Amino acid sequence: MSEEKGILLQSGTNELEIVTFTIAENLFCINVLKVKEIIHPLEVTPVPESHAAIEGVTQVRGEIIPVVNLSRVMGLPEKELADTKFIITELNKMKIVFRVDEVHRIQRISWEQIEEPEKLSIGLEDLAVGLVKLEGKIILLLDYEKIIYEISGHGDFAITAREKEGGQVNRAEKVIYIAEDSQMLRQLLEDTLHEAGYQNLHFFVNGLEADEHIQKLFAEQKMKTFDNLHLLITDIEMPQMDGHHLTKKIKENEVGRNLPIVIFSSLITEDLHHKGENVGADAQVSKPDIHQLISIVDDLVL
Repeated sequence: MSEEKGILLQSGTNELEIVTFTIAENLFCINVLKVKEIIHPLEVTPVPESHAAIEGVTQVRGEIIPVVNLSRVMGLPEKELADTKFIITELNKMKIVFRVDEVHRIQRISWEQIEEPEKLSIGLEDLAVGLVKLEGKIILLLDYEKIIYEISGHGDFAITAREKEGGQVNRAEKVIYIAEDSQMLRQLLEDTLHEAGYQNLHFFVNGLEADEHIQKLFAEQKMKTFDNLHLLITDIEMPQMDGHHLTKKIKENEVGRNLPIVIFSSLITEDLHHKGENVGADAQVSKPDIHQLISIVDDLVL
């Protein structure tokens, strides 16, 4: 897995590599950038009073990592533990092991191939951020951040905003666009920004929708003085157009190069930080650090 993962995609191509896996004969996938390793299951030590989906913790090369059983998360039949696999991931600056049934192969696709999860009718819409139609099969891309958020008791997503000196002066008049496909995180961002005094927020469910609105502003030449838009906050993983491609496209525009862009994603790690830099992002914030977002936004727009 580590050798295959070493072939990283160039920044801003709107492509991703996925690892497909099955649970109870249902097909799912995860972004390769979140995967550290895939191994046979190890011994798990139960943790008292933990969520039912958390089996406990396991030790991988001396590191203690929590184990989440995805069959339990989705209410699907469980396979014999010895016949399962561990997917070791890193997201939101923490390592998590997901237990799955079988792991298949890595495939490269475009974000344009990922459709909105609302088109599902199998009862897993709330846990999916998109669906991929590939080789005649439907593969679900799960919302791993939401899964962790819900089973951890919301403890990893602090939304306390640190007030900048001078209080909420001028924040209300700043126009902020936000591209985020997760309804849960859209709500968290809205709550956090509103609490700090940022009221003029415009949300988009994917990068393509945000880009279409911003390109209209470019065409109308209304952004020369940035009266109608002061900042863009974007996730990376989104159907139709990812945040890296969105950032690259905007920064290549003569007007857009001056628009501050903050990438807000669970993929902001030491290994992947350079991808945001390569496409011109002004700042990058990992999703558990939402409490740091206000000071960064303040620095860019006030």
